[in-house]
Amino acid sequence: MNKELVERLLPGLTHDINYYEELYPKRNLGEGAIVTRFAPSPTGFVHLGNLFMLSIARKMARQTNGIVYMRIEDTDQERLVENGISKIIEAVREFGFTFDEGPINESEEGGSYGPYIQSKRKEIYQTYAKELLLKDLAYPDFTTKEELDMIRSEQEKSKRRIGYYGKWARSRFLSEEEIIKKLDEGKPYIIRLRNNGDFNNKIVVMDAIRGKLELPEDDIDQVLIKNDGLPTYHFAHVIDDHLMHTTHVIRDDSWLSSLPIHVNLFKILGFELPIYAHFSPLNKKDGETIRKLSKRKDPELAVSYYHEMGIPSEALMLYLATVTNSNFEEWYLAHENEDIDNFTMSFNKVGISGTIFDMEKLLSISKNILSKISALEMYDKTLEWARKYDEEFARILEKNQDLAVKTFNIERNSVKPRKDFAMFSEVKQGIYYMFEELFKNENYEWQKINNIEEIKNILDVYINKYYDPNDNEEEWFNKMKEMCDELGYASNMKEYKQNPEKFKGNVADVSTVIRVALTTKSRTPNLYDIMKILGLETIKKRFELVNEYRIGF
Repeated sequence: MNKELVERLLPGLTHDINYYEELYPKRNLGEGAIVTRFAPSPTGFVHLGNLFMLSIARKMARQTNGIVYMRIEDTDQERLVENGISKIIEAVREFGFTFDEGPINESEEGGSYGPYIQSKRKEIYQTYAKELLLKDLAYPDFTTKEELDMIRSEQEKSKRRIGYYGKWARSRFLSEEEIIKKLDEGKPYIIRLRNNGDFNNKIVVMDAIRGKLELPEDDIDQVLIKNDGLPTYHFAHVIDDHLMHTTHVIRDDSWLSSLPIHVNLFKILGFELPIYAHFSPLNKKDGETIRKLSKRKDPELAVSYYHEMGIPSEALMLYLATVTNSNFEEWYLAHENEDIDNFTMSFNKVGISGTIFDMEKLLSISKNILSKISALEMYDKTLEWARKYDEEFARILEKNQDLAVKTFNIERNSVKPRKDFAMFSEVKQGIYYMFEELFKNENYEWQKINNIEEIKNILDVYINKYYDPNDNEEEWFNKMKEMCDELGYASNMKEYKQNPEKFKGNVADVSTVIRVALTTKSRTPNLYDIMKILGLETIKKRFELVNEYRIGF
């Protein structure tokens, strides 16, 4: 196509492709260093699949002394959400992800291969499209929506493949005179690839995860530049991966159908093909069927879900590591106290079949992590969560820091620390009874001893005769057994099991009465520790509430 016509199709470009090839030179990295990217689109929320892919990309780059960068792919301007870029940056930052290059915020970037926001690279894409026009490898397409619908209808009737290719690609046959005439008439246009591929041919691509792939060659005249002047995803990502010197494109297998398009564009543009690694996304068991996690059906797909529920980021990252490489869990069992970044990941250990997302396993991991942190750290993290999602609880925690820290410390430093909480959203319900502002006695969990007079008698005898705030735990427990003997309960569990009919119940039943009276719950952390923290005045007050309470048996 003659230069004057090309200038008219893509006016105002100040550089040629050689300028950009020199502007973005080959990276000076060591042998085997992986350069990869996280390339989200600000058209929706950051989801678990994004984090799954990012965890693989970052790990592979880090362990090879390579580069992982963020690139915002925002060429679909119609679908952008408000503050989409900021939300992406904030979401990944909250999970501890950092990048060697990329946007710091919507106006700042770091790195020598930017801009890292595609809408800011418009002239770059148009420059490469201009080169294809000059080489007759691209052409302007004036086909209207109505004409495209007609082509599709004809293809469906004749049972042909749907698409703009071959004889169906009508604009590719226009002469330069016809193109000039349409331009003079003000007809809108896009720029398409003049594709000489043959769908009946097979291309072979070696995938880092899936091995050898045989796919039909692309023959569609793909759109390169849309009528708003911005590129399509296919064209933009090929140019960006070339100029940013991406060595590995790591993405989920929903992109496999697009792989022939991308391979073809790399070939036509004369670029070196990166290594592709297509992983299977996370699945969910839904009744008898297994399906991909869905944005519409599954709230747990959105990463905001984990923040709202208060599942710590490190738990989610550790869980994703367990499903990323088949040999990770074996390594982790032998290196539990090491940073998981010390694990060496490999593409050939990434599963080809989709992994079923296991929420129970994630919560188990989270419980284990939260059980190992200090009481003060547990307090700080709970308060941080509450300030965002439960203002009332946050105010109570701020007012009662010492009480909260002592509560979190119950059985925390034992050989087998308690694993009460998998998420910070559970904490309030789990320890509310420690705070006067939250304590409510509407739902006492009385068990076994369901005679209100007997309950009151146990509490009365205990507080007036056996309770001493100065007792150590052994002395306290021995007095509990003395009280059982006095009231007709078994102080020896072995004896109770042998002759249960001789007793009203056992020492566990009596301690449960006291526990429920103080906490409303029949199961709590160590009762002795709870009583030491609550103190005599609160204990008396709680017992008096029971005396006033009417239980409907």
